[in-house]
Amino acid sequence: MNNAELIQYINKDMALELPEKISFAELEEKLSASINQLIQNNFEKLVSLLYRIDVSEKKLKNLLQDHVNENAGKIIAQLIIERQLEKMTLRKKYKNENTGASDEEPW
Repeated sequence: MNNAELIQYINKDMALELPEKISFAELEEKLSASINQLIQNNFEKLVSLLYRIDVSEKKLKNLLQDHVNENAGKIIAQLIIERQLEKMTLRKKYKNENTGASDEEPW
């Protein structure tokens, strides 16, 4: 996993400016703080971002219900990171498949 690439995707999708040279733990901490700000000040924007990033609503609801006394921002940050990693994996997979030896133009 490339932290810099992950951070680029998170910055782009969430309109943030997180530094690319931070550890995974720092990423989670900074993202969590940003999410907690949105929870307090602009919940509608948070919901819109989660929809755009394609975080599973069902999974989010279950985790929040199961961990009522935990930091919601941290839970959401973990889900965002998890989803972004999934998307990165899929992009790489399909990019590799599309760069095959075929001379035909892909649809």
